[in-house]
Amino acid sequence: MELSNLQPAEGSKHSDNFRRGRGHGSGNGKTAGKGHKGQKARSGQPRIGFEGGQMPLYRRLPKRGFKNRNHKEIVAINVSALEVFDNGATVDVEALIAQGIIKNPADGVKILGNGELTKKLNVKVNSYSESAKEMIEKLGGTAEVI
Repeated sequence: MELSNLQPAEGSKHSDNFRRGRGHGSGNGKTAGKGHKGQKARSGQPRIGFEGGQMPLYRRLPKRGFKNRNHKEIVAINVSALEVFDNGATVDVEALIAQGIIKNPADGVKILGNGELTKKLNVKVNSYSESAKEMIEKLGGTAEVI
């Protein structure tokens, strides 16, 4: 099964083009499919989440912590992961994805200084730790911020 051939189960979907409230013969006359009396039979239903005056679930549950709307998802990589590249290679986000080191660079990539590096590389990512930048430049490579 693939997404392109998904379809609802037979008989689960109903056409919404019939005319309500047009007499008994239409099959949807008199109460027009709204049952007898009650709040949902009237016009002007309550808002979504309204529980008849009872404290609604979304207000009963505790909220904890702080959700920063400007949060950035930064992918961190150690310098030792860059050993797979050839000497003198240019390492950027596309090269890291192609090599399988990262999958989804959401909001950026940061190189951390954990591990050893023995090759001269030209690295172009969003940020570096001080030790990582020092390690890359000590071997004659460049650490460029994009």
